[in-house]
Amino acid sequence: MLTGSQFHRWVYAYHRCRMRWCPSSVLHLLRCVRLRPCIKRGRSRLPVWMREMWAYMSVVVRSLYFNSLTDSDVVFDSVFEPVFWTVDYVTRWFGTVFVCLVVILVSSIVLIAYIVLLPLVLNTYSPAWIVWHVCYGHWNLVMIAFHYYKATNTSPGYPPTEKSDMPFVAVCKKCIMPKPARTHHCGICNRCILKMDHHCPWLNNCVGHFNQRYFFSFCLFLTLGCVYCVISGRNLFLDAYNALERFKHLDTEKPGVPVTGMGVLIGLLPPGQTNYQTPAPPYTFRDRMIHKSIIYMWVLTSTVGVALGALTIWHAVLISRGETSIERHINSKETQRLAKRGRVYKNPYHYGRLNNWKVFLGVEKRSHWLTRVLLPSGHTPHSDGLTWDFFPVKKDLMPV
Repeated sequence: MLTGSQFHRWVYAYHRCRMRWCPSSVLHLLRCVRLRPCIKRGRSRLPVWMREMWAYMSVVVRSLYFNSLTDSDVVFDSVFEPVFWTVDYVTRWFGTVFVCLVVILVSSIVLIAYIVLLPLVLNTYSPAWIVWHVCYGHWNLVMIAFHYYKATNTSPGYPPTEKSDMPFVAVCKKCIMPKPARTHHCGICNRCILKMDHHCPWLNNCVGHFNQRYFFSFCLFLTLGCVYCVISGRNLFLDAYNALERFKHLDTEKPGVPVTGMGVLIGLLPPGQTNYQTPAPPYTFRDRMIHKSIIYMWVLTSTVGVALGALTIWHAVLISRGETSIERHINSKETQRLAKRGRVYKNPYHYGRLNNWKVFLGVEKRSHWLTRVLLPSGHTPHSDGLTWDFFPVKKDLMPV
């Protein structure tokens, strides 16, 4: 048994180690272990911080085989916690870099569209096509900018930290706080998130209950913008690529017209020369930069369109099923577990495909399809993220 002074000394060492570098999942192991001293007071001449570290590591090692709750998942999390912590730390600090990169790339495409493409559209297209490109392009740009700003600056939603009467389904082992349904802990934000989907480094923010719609809308409209640039700029890309290839060959081959027959006899060329040198067609630095800009725009938008389009489709499937990325993994495991028992798992938050979209987009009447979906809207989600309806009656939640 521990004496009073020994107990206080161990508690002090525990908190010192936790504040220095103790991983969160290992703290769970410490709470389940009976602390016992391994170094008698006054015998060791080692520095205090080395004794604290040695005591902490001894407790961690013992906990791996003293804890009755230990399984392969706990051991794996404990061993790889330094790796997870490093990834979370790097992602947290590089989030601002990723946001700046998104702004720079999108801004570069917008500048090319205004400086290079818009003059070509005004000079070559008919008035009807000019109106279409100007209206659609600016609408798409406004939707991208609005939803990205809202996704990065809107809080995903956090459970209350004060004592309250809210219903909860578990206690977070890292925050030691009650967790409502659909709430999960984010290691990068270091707190629990309501209806957490994932932590997005490109937003430098978690995707949760209050900003998931902004995140999905940003992905959707950015994908549509990329597809629009790829389709409308395909011919310009081919012309620019062929022009660069053609003038690249002109730099290595001297242009000229072969002179034969009477031309040689009458002395059109100096002795020993068989080609009449003709001046190369004009190809200025401005033309070269325009062609390279068009190629850069087309390659970037086509690459981003494919990658982001796949992500958007995946999230659309999840929304149709009434689940998040984390819940998809949990529901899959629950389905397999109940299938072994001959039972069928039903997602309690699946209200039907159409109703799932209405709840997600906040559509409560017909006009909302225009004002809340096709136009920028800052309305709040359907619920507060703390309580949820389970298995509603099979009818439209919102008769729209």
